[in-house]
Amino acid sequence: MRFKCLLLLVLFFIFSNARGQANFEHIINYSVYYGWAHNAPQDWVVLRKFENRGKPYFLMVNPQTLQTKVDEPAAYQFKPMTLPQLRGMFKNSAYARALGEAEKKSVMIQNAGIERGIPTEMGISLTADLCPSHRPLDKRIFTDMISGFQKVERPVPIALSISGVWMQRHQADLQWLKQLQQKQEIYITWVNHSFTHRVSASRPLKENFLLEPGTNISYEVLETEKLMLKEGLLPSVFFRFPGLVSDQQLVYAITNFGLIPIGTDAWLAKGQHPQAGSIVLIHGNGNEPVGVAEFIKLLQQKAPSIAKKQWLLYDLRETVDEEFEGSH
Repeated sequence: MRFKCLLLLVLFFIFSNARGQANFEHIINYSVYYGWAHNAPQDWVVLRKFENRGKPYFLMVNPQTLQTKVDEPAAYQFKPMTLPQLRGMFKNSAYARALGEAEKKSVMIQNAGIERGIPTEMGISLTADLCPSHRPLDKRIFTDMISGFQKVERPVPIALSISGVWMQRHQADLQWLKQLQQKQEIYITWVNHSFTHRVSASRPLKENFLLEPGTNISYEVLETEKLMLKEGLLPSVFFRFPGLVSDQQLVYAITNFGLIPIGTDAWLAKGQHPQAGSIVLIHGNGNEPVGVAEFIKLLQQKAPSIAKKQWLLYDLRETVDEEFEGSH
């Protein structure tokens, strides 16, 4: 199964680099829009529609692999549907199962969503959050990761939870990341981390981050996706709550956008130790040097296993789709 997923990832990487992810700089009428799209032999779930320079586009997800793509609707057989109808239609898919699993954990005030992948994996899925920050990108994460895996895993997969404000304030760092991906040194899954990443030093958790009164969740989700597309980034189907803070109503608000909330079972800066299949959290925005240092130490400790391909980094989509695909 891992070979199949890696092959699909490599083929997609080659294909996407050949075409290039377009920069949609003139987006209008960006909206939530659900439906079934088919281009033989593949079914797709349509999540959004928009126009750019007079052309219509869909943002879609493959319900089996969780891979997203943007394409023009003309090449597809299409039927508008509600999200509940789509979840029923693809009820045995990794996409529908992951949405349901995230909703089961929606009552948690912190760390709701998918926390880990497959326990049998010999390795982890690395996620790094890019919250708004005045500090530059912590590039050690990427240079050490590339160096550590250069002989066994290329491109190296990483999921970056990116906020809109970080993108606006860190253009040079963003271009640097895009160049690493274009050179096929890393493969980035871009995770929606809200636009403003609101936070208060004084408010309790139940009124903090996206739970702060007056938060416009539609703005936080959709404006981030629009800016990703403008910057040439491909939005994934994942969402990470700022501060990992949410409530049941907020979790369902996010899944109603067709997005899968992801948490973590190993926030390194808090002393949590990763296990096989862990979704690991560090911050790459310069605000959490302790977590970055712990990750670099982990790479050093695992160097012998990495060399033998006995400890690897997993693409976030791969670990989630393998965990939730098929019947359990």
